[in-house]
Formats: sequence, C-alpha cells, structure tokens
Amino acid sequence: MKVSTKRSDISQDITLRGAALLRVAPDPMYLHAAPSRPWPWMNLDVNSDSTDTTVVNQSWQGYPQNQFRNWTPDKVQRSKMFEKCSKDRPSTIYWMDVCDSENVVGFTIPDMGGNDPGTTKVPTKDQNKFWDMLQQNRPENIRVRWLFVDDLTQPVLRMLGTKYNIEPFFFTSSLHWRPSRYQDTLRHGKGDHVTIVLPFLQSQQESRSPHTRQSPTDPKAWDTVTDTLVDIQAPFSTGDGHVLFFDVLAIHMVRDVEENTIISYHPESKGHRTPAKHLRSLIQFVGESMYWQKIFSKSKDPTFLFLAILWYALREWDESLDLLFRHVSELELQVLQLDNISLINDLHVLQARLLHYQSLLHDFEVAVTFIETTPNPAMESHEVTDEERTDSNALMKKECKNLLSEIDRLERRRMMLSSRLKNAMDFTFAIVNTEDSRRMQRFTYLTIVFLPASFTASIFGMNVIEIDNGTQTLAHYMLVTVVLTLVTIYIVVMLQEQNWVHRRRATLLQRAVWPIRLLWRIILPLQEMWVPQYRRSSTVIDVTA
Repeated sequence: MKVSTKRSDISQDITLRGAALLRVAPDPMYLHAAPSRPWPWMNLDVNSDSTDTTVVNQSWQGYPQNQFRNWTPDKVQRSKMFEKCSKDRPSTIYWMDVCDSENVVGFTIPDMGGNDPGTTKVPTKDQNKFWDMLQQNRPENIRVRWLFVDDLTQPVLRMLGTKYNIEPFFFTSSLHWRPSRYQDTLRHGKGDHVTIVLPFLQSQQESRSPHTRQSPTDPKAWDTVTDTLVDIQAPFSTGDGHVLFFDVLAIHMVRDVEENTIISYHPESKGHRTPAKHLRSLIQFVGESMYWQKIFSKSKDPTFLFLAILWYALREWDESLDLLFRHVSELELQVLQLDNISLINDLHVLQARLLHYQSLLHDFEVAVTFIETTPNPAMESHEVTDEERTDSNALMKKECKNLLSEIDRLERRRMMLSSRLKNAMDFTFAIVNTEDSRRMQRFTYLTIVFLPASFTASIFGMNVIEIDNGTQTLAHYMLVTVVLTLVTIYIVVMLQEQNWVHRRRATLLQRAVWPIRLLWRIILPLQEMWVPQYRRSSTVIDVTA
C-alpha cells in the first residue's frame, strides 16, 4: 500500500508540474485521426447491432454525414473533430487566386466584398453569408483558388467539407497534427482529392514583432517542463536568442478539370505558428519567382503549388538545423573546457529531439515521394496534349528529385549532429570514469600507508610466546611498520607500467630499479643548477687574472 501511494503521489506531482505546459503539438490519435483503410473497424468495442436512425441534415450543418454516411455521431465524437476546433475566436479566411494571363501566371488577391481585400471573417452569427460566398461562380481565367483558413471553427469546417466534398480525415489529421498523405475521390481523366499533413521544425527569435508571429507565453516554462517531463514537442531555446518549435502544413487539394481548389489549415495562433496571412504572402513571392513562373507556364498542373509550399518547410528545417549546429558546438566547447557532468542531461534531451526529428524528416521524404507517384488525373483529359503531359511529368520528377536531394542533405546533417552529441556524451562519461579512477587510486595509496601498520599491529597483538615474550617495544613496531610500508610501496610502484615515477611505459628492469631512477631524477636538476654557476664563477676568475 505504501508503494502504490508513493507512485500515485509522483504521478500527481508530474501532472501538476506539466499542467502549465503550452502544448505546441497535440497528442496524436492515430486510430481516429488518420484514414482507417485498410483497417475495417473504427473501434472494437462498438456494438454492430446498433444502427444510427437519425435523419441526416442535407445542408452544411449535417456534415460529415450529409456527404459520408459512414461517419456516424459515435465516430465523429471519437475523432474529436469538432472538439479541437477554435472556440475563442472566429475563423478568418484569406483568399488568393492563381490566374492565367498573357504569358504570365498571376497570383492575385480577389475582392471578396469585405473591408480588407482578400480577407473574410466568419462571425458566430450570420454564418450563411460565408456559405453564399462559397457558392459564387469563379471567373474562367482562375487556375487555382487557395483558401488559407486561420482558427478553424466548427461551422467553417462543416461548410468547407460540404462545399468541396472533403473527406473528414483531412480535418481530423490536421487538427491532431497527424502526419498523413492520401488520395481519395479518384476519377480518371477528371480529378481527385489529395491531402498532405506535414509537421516540421521551425525557428524564430524569442522577441519578434507582433505583425509576423506572436511571442511565447513564458520561455522559462520550456526549460522547466523539459527538465521534468523531457517533452520533445515543447519549444526549445538554443540559448542564443532563438527558439525551435513545431509547426504543421495541412493542405487539401481538389484537383479537377474545371476548378482547382487548395485549402490550407492553420492552428490557433496563440503561440508560435505560421499564420494564414503570412503563408499567403509567401505564395505570392512564389508567383514573383522567374524559376517558378517558367514551371507554371509549361505545365497547368496545380500540383506544382504543393511543391512550392514544401520548399518553405525545407527552408525552416535548414535554418533550424543551422541553429542546432551552433548549439551543439557550444555544448561541446563547454564539455571540453568545463568538464561539467551536469551537461549530460542537456545532451541526452537534445539527442532525444534529434531522434524525433529523424521521423519527421522521413515523413517529409515520404510526402514528396507521394506527390511524385500520385499524378494528377485531370492531366489525362482530352484538353491536355500528349506533349504537355510529357513535359509536365518530366518537370514533376525533376522538382521532386530536387526536394528529395535537399531532404537527404538535411538528414545527413541531422545524423552528423547526433554523432557529435554521442561523441560529447562519450567524452563526458570518459571524464567521469577518469575521475573515479583517480579517486580509487588515492584510496589505494591510503591503503598502502595504513595496511602495513594494521598488519604489524595485528601480528604484535597475538598472544604467542615467540612474539609476545616481553621484549617487543614500540621501536620494534615502528621499525617493522616502516620496513613493510617501504617494501609495499616498492612492489606496488614496480608492478605499474606507467605512473608518477614511470611517466612512460617502462620495462620490468626499469621498474625494478625505480628508486634509483627517482633519486637520479631528483639529483639531476640540482646538478644542472649548481654546475653552470661554478663554470660562470671560474670564467670570471680567469678573465680577471
């Protein structure tokens, strides 16, 4: 009973200390958040006899059952799709259109009728206004329409899912930060739906202007939680004014012959995040790039926008690993100069983070491979010529190969940092072992001093006539003790191949005459000190004469 009580106290203490943690990435729910195929059951404890007899609301309020009948209320509840939605603030949608113009692909911000061009806020009241906006027809020259959704609320989720017939797994994967990539609603020659959810590592200065990203709540909480819970998903300060944290790219793309739509989800911007407006500005910079303009002019495949935004995640990975390189170098310097054993905790935590980064980089690689091996079915339509299709496929393979090459470079750099950390930890443990060896050596020297005295005292204390005949004195005891001590020291030093006497490895003969060598080492400096003085004095006498 006492053991269980202690364990419960410890568990409660850890829970209380971690209650103030600002979770950057939510706890993963792999069973309910990811596509269940080919897993045929949502849960094994569901009663197969129970059937849902509720009438499905065919309007947007009935999502997801109005589009996907298998998503019963029990399944929706288990996935926590609506529980993870934003409740503190309304959703904000930032619009951007990729238009075809004369020899140039334009990235424009459409006027959606609000005060801020290209921005729509969906309040808790009068939500049907946004639904009517989604029903409006697009101009014919729009190649792709991109919706950047900030602070996804439940009504906006239902409207987007109903309008674009989005598989609910996109929302569950995005809300739970579940790395996923899959294709659904495949129609050869017409189109499909593609989803990519990709967590990635991002860096930021601790003090940042509020127009880009919001600052953290309390940087001190990161180190406290890291020290107690070793949460590798918590923000991590590199000590030079920068913070490493996790962000996510959650993109769903509707590829169609007539209309192409991209929806990107952005978590609540309470901590470190890439806001929707900031990502839209990055996509606009892509449109100003001559390199990407050439690609968009050669191919009408909107999938290249996927690749363009993945370069943003790659850039953030590169900068984050560069900061980690400096941090690891600083830790190595501290280990070499300070010999501080307390650094081993920091090294272990950082090593755990690097191992987690390995899985994220692997997900990044798999996502790029998925895009390469999942061609756009709309490119198989009769409106696309064979030459355009061939050029587009060649460009797709080339750009995916470039991305994969850069990801491989990042992985090799991560492996280098992990190896350097392991080397620093091994060096730290070697220092500890050396110190322990020195302490044991000091203990051995003390034993050499006191063991002969103890042995002699035990012999002289025996009640034997040959020993205790009344003639033994303290002088006899001291004489025997000193002789045994000297003999013990001689034997111990002789058995050691290298020590304070034998500075280099010595042979058995050299070790046997070590007292003579030690005496000569003491006399030789004295001789070199006195002989030059005698020679200088003799020279002075001769010159005077």
